[in-house]
Amino acid sequence: MTPRIRALDALRGFAVAGIMLVNTWQHGPHKPRTGVDTAIEFLFQSRFYPIFSLLFGMSFVLFRQRAGRVRLAARLLWLFCLGLAQHTFYEGEVLTDYAFYGLALLLPASFLSAGAPILVLALGAITWATLIGNGVLLIPGLFLLGMALMQLRPSPRILLPVLLAGALASSLLAAAWVYTGWWTAYLAAALAGAAAYTAGIILLPRTRPGARLSGVLEPLGRMALTNYLTGTAVVVLTSPLVHADPTRWSVVAVAALTVTAQALFGRWWLARYRYGPLEWIWRCLTWFRPVPNRLESGRDHHRAVPDPRLP
Repeated sequence: MTPRIRALDALRGFAVAGIMLVNTWQHGPHKPRTGVDTAIEFLFQSRFYPIFSLLFGMSFVLFRQRAGRVRLAARLLWLFCLGLAQHTFYEGEVLTDYAFYGLALLLPASFLSAGAPILVLALGAITWATLIGNGVLLIPGLFLLGMALMQLRPSPRILLPVLLAGALASSLLAAAWVYTGWWTAYLAAALAGAAAYTAGIILLPRTRPGARLSGVLEPLGRMALTNYLTGTAVVVLTSPLVHADPTRWSVVAVAALTVTAQALFGRWWLARYRYGPLEWIWRCLTWFRPVPNRLESGRDHHRAVPDPRLP
C-alpha cells in the first residue's frame, strides 16, 4: 500500500473543523445580528463543503486505483447507509448526497482515461450550478474537479496565485452580494474563498509554524467520518445552549472545544491504530471482512504524524 498524501489529510481536517463551526452556527438564532454572525457568514459559511467535496473526488481516484470499482461501489453504498442512520437525528446530513452523486456520476466518469475531459465537465457543472444559484448542485461538479486534479496533478507553483486571487475575488464578490443580493455572487464568493483556503492549507508545511498546524490538522482529516458524525451529534445536543445565547459566542466555544477534543483524541488514537473507529468499520463493511487496524510499529507509514524520535 502507498503512503497517504498528508497535505490532503491536513486539508480535510481543516474542512472538518470549519464544517463544525458553520453547522453549530446554522443551528442557532441569527437575530439580533452580532459580529460573530457577520464573521462566520462572510469568512466561513459555504467555504468548507466545497473543499470537502473536492477532496471526496480526489479520494475517489485514490481508492479506485487501490481497490477497483466494485469495492468502490460497495464503499459508496455503505456510506449511503451511514447517511441514512445519521439522518435519524440530523436532517442536514450530506453523506447520502455524497454517496448518490458518487455512484451516479463519479463511477461512470472513472471510465474516462484522460483528466482534461473531466476537467471540462467539472468547470461546466460548477458554472451552471453557480449561475442558477443552487449550492447543493455544486457538489457533483466539485467531485469531478477533484477527480480531474488528481489525474492531471497541476504544478504546486499555482498555489500562491490561487491563494491571492481567491482571497481577492472572494472579498469583491461578497461585497457585490451585499449590495445586490444576487445569490450567484454569494456562491461565487464562497467558491473563491474555498480555493484560497485550499491553497493556503496546502502551503502551510513550507513554514515551521505552518508545519506544526498541519500536523494538528492531519489526525482530524484521517478521522473525518468519525469527526463529522460525532460533531453533528454535538451540534444537536448543544442546540438549546446555542439558542439561549444572544451573543453567539457559545457557537465558537462549542466548535472550538469539540474540534480540540477531536484533535487530541485523534492523535492518541492514530498513534495506536491505522484507521479511526468509524473509518475502520466502514472499511470492514466495504471489504466484507475484518481489516487489521492495530499499528505494527512506530515506523508504520499509516501513522497520521511521524514520530520525531524515529530516524
